[in-house]
Amino acid sequence: MTTTHERSTTAGTPTEVGRTLADENPRTLTALDMGALWGNLGVSLLGFTGAIFVLVPVDKPMSLLAACVAVAVGTLLGTLGFAAAGIPGSDTGAPSMVLLRGLFGTKPSYLPTVLNVVQLLGWTTFELVTIATAMHQVAGGVPRWGYVLAGGVITTLLALRPLGWIRVLRRYVTVAVAVALVYLFVQLLRHPLPSFTHGGWGGFWIAVDTVIGVSVSWVPLASDYSRHARSARGAFAGTLVGYSLTQFGCYLLGLVALVTVATAPEQIFGSFIAVPLGTVAFGVLAVRELDQSFADTYSTAVSLQNFRPTFDRRLLALAVGTVATVCALALDINDYENFLTLIGSVFVPLLGVLVVDYFVISRRSWDLGEQVAARWSTLVAWLLGFVAYQLIYPGTIGWWQRMWLRIQDWLHFTPQSWMSASLTAFVVAAIATLVAGMPRRRREPEC
Repeated sequence: MTTTHERSTTAGTPTEVGRTLADENPRTLTALDMGALWGNLGVSLLGFTGAIFVLVPVDKPMSLLAACVAVAVGTLLGTLGFAAAGIPGSDTGAPSMVLLRGLFGTKPSYLPTVLNVVQLLGWTTFELVTIATAMHQVAGGVPRWGYVLAGGVITTLLALRPLGWIRVLRRYVTVAVAVALVYLFVQLLRHPLPSFTHGGWGGFWIAVDTVIGVSVSWVPLASDYSRHARSARGAFAGTLVGYSLTQFGCYLLGLVALVTVATAPEQIFGSFIAVPLGTVAFGVLAVRELDQSFADTYSTAVSLQNFRPTFDRRLLALAVGTVATVCALALDINDYENFLTLIGSVFVPLLGVLVVDYFVISRRSWDLGEQVAARWSTLVAWLLGFVAYQLIYPGTIGWWQRMWLRIQDWLHFTPQSWMSASLTAFVVAAIATLVAGMPRRRREPEC
């Protein structure tokens, strides 16, 4: 049975997400709503400081021109991918992890669901720590743990009424964020810029991979929101335009700060605060970071519903928000960052499998029932893409990196500087899915 939902809205359609997946799915989000949601999510305090990994992807800094091109290429490729990943949600009305039943089978979908829950819980914790750190710089009179608690409470409350919060983003928050970004750009650009061509292009594809990784990290969340869109076209366009513009602007602002005022990533926040009225502008961006923790918390709750659709998402959101807040207070989350990056790398090849199977092999028709048989061909394609990614860039976790370096030696394989781990993993997974799925496509007549 293929799950489908009506796309039109009527007077009796609910305006907020139901408690369980069995409740009626509201279709209330316009292209502007989707653009506002993803436009706000494209701005991140972590993105500002992450600009250093674009500017200096290897030992020596790239030129400002090379860094800007890397951001543009990585943003466009990554956003095209995760915007396309939201189309199945618009078509079916199902959230991201439930959709993986159609891709891998019901029980195998639990594996990526577990990985997604772990990474989202980790990123929620990261965001709470980041918000607290930023707000403590703005107003140091409040202890850092106080901001963590406040951020955790607000995040959880927002996750209880997600569609209502998205409407607030469109009407008010997006404008305030845009004004703050433009103002900081104007102030920082008053300082002289270095030559755009000073430096080289060494590590360009590593920088592109970094930016793609940030965009593609949203793939497991895409359909959690696009399923509430009025149309697949509006969801795709809103996501693509909104996120592309703001992620590019976010990285660009971080790059400008690094080459003008800040000499290290930890000084970027200070460079924003130092400009006239910079405390106000930075305060707006710090408070806006709550939409990152909100999205992670809500999607964690919805992901857990894949295990049991009758779970109450509100109770799940309360539990997730509580756990993330406790973790932000108790753990040294910086030690967890590399592990989160490793988990995130599994979703790049997943995107390749998803796009090819849904649009080419399955012709936009998946069985999302509770007893869907395992599809080993797509699981193998996903694994091959993951292996390709690790062979080119195994990350920085010591034991994991050493294991893949030994595998490289055994295969007599040496990654080249022009190789992109993200693009290679995507292509390998996509080709493997296409090859394995063509016999099935020929057997099944078009609907």
